[in-house]
Amino acid sequence: MRAMQGKCVVVTGASMGIGEELSVALAARGANLVLAARSEEALQRVKQRCEAAGGKAVAVATDVGDPEACRRMVEKAVEAFGGVDVLVNNAGISMDAKFEDITDLGIFERLMRINYLGAVYCTHAALPHLKARRGLLVAISSLTGKTGVPTRTGYAASKHAMHGFFDSLRVELMGTGVDVTVVCPGFVSTNVRANALGKDGKPLQVSAHDESEGNNMDVATCVAIILRAMDRREREVVMTPKGKLGQYLKLFTPGLLDRIVFKTIQDRRR
Repeated sequence: MRAMQGKCVVVTGASMGIGEELSVALAARGANLVLAARSEEALQRVKQRCEAAGGKAVAVATDVGDPEACRRMVEKAVEAFGGVDVLVNNAGISMDAKFEDITDLGIFERLMRINYLGAVYCTHAALPHLKARRGLLVAISSLTGKTGVPTRTGYAASKHAMHGFFDSLRVELMGTGVDVTVVCPGFVSTNVRANALGKDGKPLQVSAHDESEGNNMDVATCVAIILRAMDRREREVVMTPKGKLGQYLKLFTPGLLDRIVFKTIQDRRR
C-alpha cells in the first residue's frame, strides 16, 4: 500500500464505474489523484469521495478524444503535483449492435477516437513525465481486445488497437524504467453499458445486457485485481478463468472459441 503514497496518479474515465472506484481506492492508499472525464459535475463528486478517503485530488474536465485537451490535463497534473507517476488509461465507450444493422458508421470513428486514440493522446502527453519518475502506464483494455465478440465489432477493433499500441510501446520503453500494464476485464457490474452506442450512434440508455446482474464481476473485485497488478507492475492481467482459457482455445481451437463466445452473448440476451 505504501507504493502509492504521495504518487501522482492520473485516471481517465474517472467519473463512473471502474475509474471512479479505482480512484477512491488509490486515494485511500495516499495517492494524489488527477481525475479526468468530460463531466465536471461527476468529477467533483468523485473528488469529494477521494478526499474523504484520505487522498488529494484535482478534477480536470477532459475530452480524451481531443489531443490538446489531453495535453492541458497533463499540464495541470504537473502543476498540481510536480509530475506524473502513473497514468491509468481507462476512458472508454462501448456499443451494442450487429454490424449489418448499423445506420451510422460514425460509431466506428467515435469508438476509435475515445478508446484507442484517447489513450494515445494522453500517453504521448504524459510520457516525458513518466520517464522522469520511472513511472507506470496502465491500459484498461478488455477481453474483447483479445477475442472478437458479436455486436461489439467497433469496440473490439478499438480495444485490439489499444492492446497492440501498448504491447509495442512496452518494448520501446525497455530500459527506461517505465513499465506498461494492460488489464483485460470481462463483464463487470457497472452502469457504463447504459451509455453504449446503438445502431444509430446514439446511447442505448437501456441495454440488452444488464451488467448489474448475473455472474458479472463486482467492481470492488475488479479494482482489487488492478491494484495488485499496479503494485507488481505486471505485464498483462486477464481477469477471469474463462478469459484465460479463451486465450489457449484461440491458439489451438479458434473455431470452438468462436462458438463459445457466440453462445455466451446469446445467453446474455435472454
